[in-house]
Amino acid sequence: MKFKQFLVIGAMLAVQAHASERLISYDLGSIDTLRVLQATDQLVGLPKQALPQYLSEFSEAQYSDVGGLKTPNTEAVAEADPSLIFITARQREQGAALKEIAPTEMVGLVEGDYWPAFEEHVMKVASHVEKQNEARAALGALKADLRQMKDQVADQQVLMVTHNAGGFGVLHDPVAFELLGLDQVQLPDTVKPVKHGTRVFMPLTVDDIVTSNPKVLYVVDRSQAIGQTDKALDVDALQSQLKQLGSDTKVAYLTPGLWYLSGNGLESVKLQAQELTQAL
Repeated sequence: MKFKQFLVIGAMLAVQAHASERLISYDLGSIDTLRVLQATDQLVGLPKQALPQYLSEFSEAQYSDVGGLKTPNTEAVAEADPSLIFITARQREQGAALKEIAPTEMVGLVEGDYWPAFEEHVMKVASHVEKQNEARAALGALKADLRQMKDQVADQQVLMVTHNAGGFGVLHDPVAFELLGLDQVQLPDTVKPVKHGTRVFMPLTVDDIVTSNPKVLYVVDRSQAIGQTDKALDVDALQSQLKQLGSDTKVAYLTPGLWYLSGNGLESVKLQAQELTQAL
């Protein structure tokens, strides 16, 4: 066999092997990207605990349940026999154990402007399933949709917060403020950053929200997202409290699982942008 023919055959075999990955993904956004790319046949397992509603089809038995986002089940992972495992910072402590089963790849976004980092992330996922052309087309379509939504809502004064067991913290989400061009309202001087370990939080009160006077208050409810329903936000009570304090701010309760557990996927980014736009 001629050397050139050998190289061609070798390349074809490499592509074939690459295109038939057996993927486990602990990154839910990567799963919705695989769905848009029509490559879910290469997904063999995912964490089914607290699976967001928009990904409910992946609760079917054909996909192995490989534990929780922070509590991977290594026995279930090994039984699924993956060729590659997508992990995020949530699985960092379990990374070594997962790596003993199959190669792992961290799929978080790099620092910097959101859209370039998002494109790089999507193309990286697409490269594992030989769907680069489809990914480029999907990114182009998503960018056009986002541009249209931005034209409707850019520069409107809003505030985004997370809710956790009765407390609120400022959230500066790039889908809202980079992709859609919404403006974060001016926060009062009473809102100060607080450091817990390596993480920085900006807690705020209902009075702070009233003082800020956003057109819309977007709420991502961590308590509801992680199954602590007894500590979830009472939206009607908050809306009533704001009204009693003289505020006409609208409370927009964002889909908890979509926002807190997922994101950074071709489908999830569009769904998030649509929720933000529809609330205005």
